[in-house]
Amino acid sequence: MLQLVDVGVRSIGAYRGIAPDEILDELATVAGDLRGARILHVNATPYGGGVSELLRSVVPLLNDLGIAADWRIIAGDDAYFGATKALHNALQGSPVDMTDEQWATFLDRSEANARQMEAEYDLVVVNDPQPIALPSFHGRGHSRWVWRCHIDTSRANQRAWARLRPLLTEYDAAVYTMREFIPEDMPVALVQIIPPAIDPLSPKNLELPDSLARSVLDWIGIELGRPLITQVSRFDHWKDPLGVVAAYKLVRQEHPGLQLALVGSMAFDDPEGWSVYEQIQAQITGDPLIHVFTNLSGVGNIEVNAFQRLSDVVVQKSIREGFGLVVSEAMWKHTPVVAARAGGIPLQMAGGAGGLLVETIDEAAAAIVRLLDDPREAAELGQRGHERVREHFLLPRLLLDETRLMRTLLAARPV
Repeated sequence: MLQLVDVGVRSIGAYRGIAPDEILDELATVAGDLRGARILHVNATPYGGGVSELLRSVVPLLNDLGIAADWRIIAGDDAYFGATKALHNALQGSPVDMTDEQWATFLDRSEANARQMEAEYDLVVVNDPQPIALPSFHGRGHSRWVWRCHIDTSRANQRAWARLRPLLTEYDAAVYTMREFIPEDMPVALVQIIPPAIDPLSPKNLELPDSLARSVLDWIGIELGRPLITQVSRFDHWKDPLGVVAAYKLVRQEHPGLQLALVGSMAFDDPEGWSVYEQIQAQITGDPLIHVFTNLSGVGNIEVNAFQRLSDVVVQKSIREGFGLVVSEAMWKHTPVVAARAGGIPLQMAGGAGGLLVETIDEAAAAIVRLLDDPREAAELGQRGHERVREHFLLPRLLLDETRLMRTLLAARPV
């Protein structure tokens, strides 16, 4: 069978006093209608990236709500994940499509993964393009199938989309972060808009005493007496880490003591990560105030938590972005954000909550200088960001939206 991910035990009751009560109350009601239903989430990796972080929180909470939920991951080799990365890039607008050989590899491995799906579920949620072909090869059976697209496909490479589109005809519903991401010729009749959310009780987001956060950053080499800006993201061209370095160099002209931390995660389904990492290293040679960290060098959730709390500004200069959980993570910690006006980022920072939206490297540098020079404005933006996340982007709201969709789909099953 597909590999099962062990997620432990969580309690939805722990979110009382953190998330709005009205959301938790309605969630209990909707989940009660689903008690005993069998739900499967499928994706490509158990770590490294927003989808795996979400599933690690969502799946145990579904079980606590009385829904029998599993999380399984597909298998693949380097050639397969090279093909899926090419597909991912093309769907986000890269002019370079998968080769015919990559497409054949993708289909062959998808068929092999489909043969490993032995258990029967009432509903299967397929996350992102890597496992999208599963129902085409496995068959729909008695299950309802949902495709959850976490990326911005509004400007998809049309050849890649033409290849992918027939696979979507096997799905009962699709879920996108924003309506603008939905291709005009989407073949799935039921499409829901459900933005992601952060888990305030995960190690990355739970309350961290200032003394502990300072000790963590001091231990890994951050000079706490200097100002600090940070970008947390995969090492991916779409996150534009080289653009962040360029903006930092402009800010250094006015704040010569400024430090930059680039904190990235490596995942086995992203073969381009090391190439981007090497490009970053080549660009920052000789600057001791630029720090580059990965999850493979001892920087995990607690360290990211500390960076997001103690940075003067958190940066997210994405070129394409499905949502960007790290923006809400920083806002939740009252830290001001300078972020690109890309994908789901403006949704999080609507009305100026949380920070400043920018388009270019020069604008990013100017916004960072503005916040470094005006701590009062930075604090006000951080406070407004915290409140916006509490109202709209905490995990119980995501669970409520998803269980509503599950209830709709399962109620429509033939008896």
